Order: sequence, then C-alpha cells, then structure tokens
Amino acid sequence: MISKDEVRHIAKLARLELTESETAKMQKDLSSILDYFDLLKKVKSEKLKAKNSGLKFKSNLRKDEVKEKPASLANNLIQAAPDKKDGYIKVKSIL
Repeated sequence: MISKDEVRHIAKLARLELTESETAKMQKDLSSILDYFDLLKKVKSEKLKAKNSGLKFKSNLRKDEVKEKPASLANNLIQAAPDKKDGYIKVKSIL
C-alpha cells in the first residue's frame, strides 16, 4: 500500500491541498490503481503477440484528392462582401 507521505508528496507535485480524509481516500485509490498495474504486468505477453500477429489492419482513410469548386461560387461570395479590393474581401486590420 502506498504511504500517506507518498500521497502528500504526489499532492504537492500536483499542487493539491488535501485534507486528512482526502489523503486517506487517495491512499486507498492510488494503491488500488497501482495494484491493477501490477496485475497487468503479470499478463503473458507471448499469448497476446501470437493472437495479434495474424491481424491485418485496413486503413479507413480517404485519399487526399483536390475537389474543384466552381469559380462562380468564389466570385459570388466576393461580390456579396460589403468591401472588396482586387478580387479579395477587404477586412479591418486587427493589429
């Protein structure tokens, strides 16, 4: 089990102020989390590697293709803007 001093040290690193009851609860919670990690370490990884070796992953990503948009769409948007210059929409300077 993790000690109360270790919990206080972790709380200090995380800049947390814990009451005595919160420290006791964290001691219990952190101990159970660390126990679970110890359980995971004991799993035989050879069996997992054998199961995963035959898997084939398929990419579900689409191809990166340029889709041409009609020039009239851009022109219509520029024409609808209240202030424009040289085919661009003119906006106020922010700096």
